[in-house]
Amino acid sequence: QVQLVESGGGLVQPGGSLTLSCAASGFIFRTAAMYWYRQVPGKQREWVATITAYNSATYTDSVKGRFTVSRDDVNSMLYLRMNNLIPEDTAVYYCKNYNNWGRGTQVTVSS
Repeated sequence: QVQLVESGGGLVQPGGSLTLSCAASGFIFRTAAMYWYRQVPGKQREWVATITAYNSATYTDSVKGRFTVSRDDVNSMLYLRMNNLIPEDTAVYYCKNYNNWGRGTQVTVSS
């Protein structure tokens, strides 16, 4: 079955960086568009970034220029490099394929 397992979250100071990873299995990763979302308790899950099977990336406005999504099709891995983090980036981050979600990884930006 499809599995998406996020890792790499943690506590970081404002201005710091983190790289999230998502290990994918159970589907043909190299042909799939992949997505990052995030959610703050009490708020709707928010789309963060998309990377297509052709490596074309798009981002929500609030992370443009700070976040970079990438993929490794050989190892079925999805990444989200997050630079210049701000407290408003604090959330649980999820990876997603066409209709499956991972369980998320917590990112906390605080001094």
